[in-house]
Amino acid sequence: MDRPEHARAVTELISRYARDPMGGGEDLSDDVKAVLAERLRQRADYVGVLGYDGADPVALINCFEGFSTFMARPLMNVHDVYVDPAYRGHGLSRRLLERVEALARARGCGKLTLEVLDGNTAALASYRRFGFETYALDPAFGRAQFWQKRL
Repeated sequence: MDRPEHARAVTELISRYARDPMGGGEDLSDDVKAVLAERLRQRADYVGVLGYDGADPVALINCFEGFSTFMARPLMNVHDVYVDPAYRGHGLSRRLLERVEALARARGCGKLTLEVLDGNTAALASYRRFGFETYALDPAFGRAQFWQKRL
């Protein structure tokens, strides 16, 4: 993210995502907006893909490389997926996910991971079509869940 226009696009798209009901419905704080792009730029594990309509940024995926101890290989976690409402339903997220998958394969990643809200039916359908699925290590113990604890 060495190009200033990309830094601005990432911050603007994440701001839009945060204001969206699926992003929590509240804008980022000015403090976060002031440092977000620079802090992402400093992270070696960050991968971002932007989608444009001409010069206008309209879609974004932010990812972070992690590590699977069970595979002894890196994994790519898809952290944010945002498509401007006017561009939804046109396959943009699929094209961005294809790019992320190619980048993950080039890095030697063994899998892609992501989290999604239960009520985000459009995203759930999109991710299923792309090949994502919930998983269980042993079906007797149930499906995996993604939890958080704020610090």
